[in-house]
Amino acid sequence: MGFDVIPAIDLRGGKCVQLVQGVPGTEAVILDPFEAAQKWVSAGARILHIIDLDGAIGGTRSNARIVARIISEFNVEVQVGGGVRSKKDVETLLDTGAERVIVGTMAVNNPPVVKELADAFGREHIMAALDSRKGEVATHGWAKSSRIAPVELGKKLEELGAGSVLFTHIDKEGLLGGVDPKPTREMAEALRIPVIASGGVASIEDIITIKKTGAKGVVVGMALYRGRFTLEEALHAAGT
Repeated sequence: MGFDVIPAIDLRGGKCVQLVQGVPGTEAVILDPFEAAQKWVSAGARILHIIDLDGAIGGTRSNARIVARIISEFNVEVQVGGGVRSKKDVETLLDTGAERVIVGTMAVNNPPVVKELADAFGREHIMAALDSRKGEVATHGWAKSSRIAPVELGKKLEELGAGSVLFTHIDKEGLLGGVDPKPTREMAEALRIPVIASGGVASIEDIITIKKTGAKGVVVGMALYRGRFTLEEALHAAGT
């Protein structure tokens, strides 16, 4: 696996939005999700990162039809999460054509479920979300803290069968303030499975910095939507 620059498509109320630090009410850059997907795929994206924010925040995956349509219309890998609360949710998303399903709160609250999911669907399709705020894993759409250290939980979920980890540095998310590579480097060095980083990317230099941590990819949202750089420029800098 090389290093991927992965555009984010965050869905809320049927629109593609960007939230500042995941806080409802901070919606910015609202546009049509299919236009966003077309833009990124045309620019060379190999993977799309789709999160149903209504599912993550409120528990109801109300954007499921949009997710399914994007998967069916664009010939790229899709990793999808947000409000995934059961084995049935995972099965439904994989049946829709998602390559990886992101499990966060469910995995943090009940780690053995990761083994159940990996055994049922194949570990390569199960991505564990470790969202870190002030050195602790956050859950429930980043609204609650688990009091668990990210690396500690990452090792446990890897042992249980997670095929990859999405590591989000919430303290940096959506602020366009640049990345802090240290937590991502610690996670990448501690695990054998691929780590995908997220949070804080504001420049091409940030992408290069994340690549040097040993992560296998980085999710980019606000910086792309705000035009800080183009996806083509990011892919070139990442050597993809």
